[in-house]
Amino acid sequence: MKTLAAILLATVLPASAQLDLSGVWVPVFHEDQPERIPGPALADFVGLPVNDAARKWALAWDPDRLTAQEHQCQVHTAAYIYRGPLLLRVWDERDLQTQNIVAQRQYINNYEQNRTIYLDGRPHPPDHYPHTWMGFSTGEWQGNVLTVYTTHIKQGWHRRNGLPSSDRITLTEHFIRHADHLTHVSIVTDPDYLEEPLIKSQDFVLSLTAGLETQGTNLLSNWLYPCEYVEEAPWHLRDRVQSFTPGENPFLDEFAKQSGIPREAALGGAATMYPEYRETLPRR
Repeated sequence: MKTLAAILLATVLPASAQLDLSGVWVPVFHEDQPERIPGPALADFVGLPVNDAARKWALAWDPDRLTAQEHQCQVHTAAYIYRGPLLLRVWDERDLQTQNIVAQRQYINNYEQNRTIYLDGRPHPPDHYPHTWMGFSTGEWQGNVLTVYTTHIKQGWHRRNGLPSSDRITLTEHFIRHADHLTHVSIVTDPDYLEEPLIKSQDFVLSLTAGLETQGTNLLSNWLYPCEYVEEAPWHLRDRVQSFTPGENPFLDEFAKQSGIPREAALGGAATMYPEYRETLPRR
């Protein structure tokens, strides 16, 4: 009888290590706030393991390019979108017959993105499968941490001041819940634009009221993000891509001078991420 009771208990109760992430989560901006809200300065690549190809792309990038209609509503990819202002709704998708969890669903109101994280053990599709902003995600519980692996992500940004991410990135995430606090850790590998994996974290708190005001204009009070293309810069020629030619970026040294650091440090790279890099700088 004791054995039968144990079996029945195991079939009724969920695995004790798994946590329920369902609910509405709002971000806390105590970490990296200048980058995540007002936005990073041009030619500020500090703390990022970017390679020379990414650096050249970013220094050629003119922020006026965002006025082009094809860029105005460009979505942040799954590897970046959690950094900004957003409402995150999470719920489980269950098999109607067995009630087993098949996937976790996420809705992100910023750019109205729907994301599915499959938890049923299915494989990732082949390389030629279409890429999307949110990519193709599978996940598994490791203790009380939901670990997610994502491929097939479109080209996007490592930092929204021109640093590109390629369409060959892979994304590993850890969703960690402590009571009403959720920590999200992302690890991005990019064979085209990063020298090392790029690791970031951001935090959320559970909300019972966020998003209830559906007519609000604030991104943290509205579930919809209606983005419409408009003519923002009619003086720009339609046959010209807004960009800087090599050596002509007028903002190249602006951030470095304001911050009192050498240009090489401002332009990033894996070596500049660690404390030992200070020893290589000239003494003042």
